[in-house]
Amino acid sequence: MLPRLKATAGAMELLRRLGGLHGALMMHQSGGCCDGSSPMCYPAGEFIVGDRDVLLGLLDLRADVDTVPSDLPADADAVPVWISGSQFEAWKHTQMVLDVVPGRGSGFSLETPEGLRFLSRGRAFTEEELSTLASQPPLTGAQWEDGERPEVPSESVAVAEAVDACPVPGMTLQG
Repeated sequence: MLPRLKATAGAMELLRRLGGLHGALMMHQSGGCCDGSSPMCYPAGEFIVGDRDVLLGLLDLRADVDTVPSDLPADADAVPVWISGSQFEAWKHTQMVLDVVPGRGSGFSLETPEGLRFLSRGRAFTEEELSTLASQPPLTGAQWEDGERPEVPSESVAVAEAVDACPVPGMTLQG
């Protein structure tokens, strides 16, 4: 299964820290007016997922960079990341890369007091990837509520840095 979502090591570490403080977590890619388009982090169940919201992915807090999972995470190890159905339609051609940067998050998101904020980056899927994704419809909130879960990703969803998932054209990595 091709992941629609990846996360940087920094974002995963912040989620682990927040999970230690608040318990199980969930995220929603906001498209709202008061929080811009920031990814928002909440205690699991604190944000009502709509029937038409789309699951971008299930982050596995057990995972290390470049680790391919053998099963889906459960309980506090699982961080579902959601987006509204209408916003997904506008961004379905893009893989979301969850990152973290210095700064103040939205007042509604759990990372606000940490001096860091979550940031969404994106990478346009290739034509081949889009063809693969056509046979992998994402789960909706209604399907999740009915107990459906995504397939286990066939590649790691944790990357060291955002550039590893969405390279900037013309830039080369120093190694």
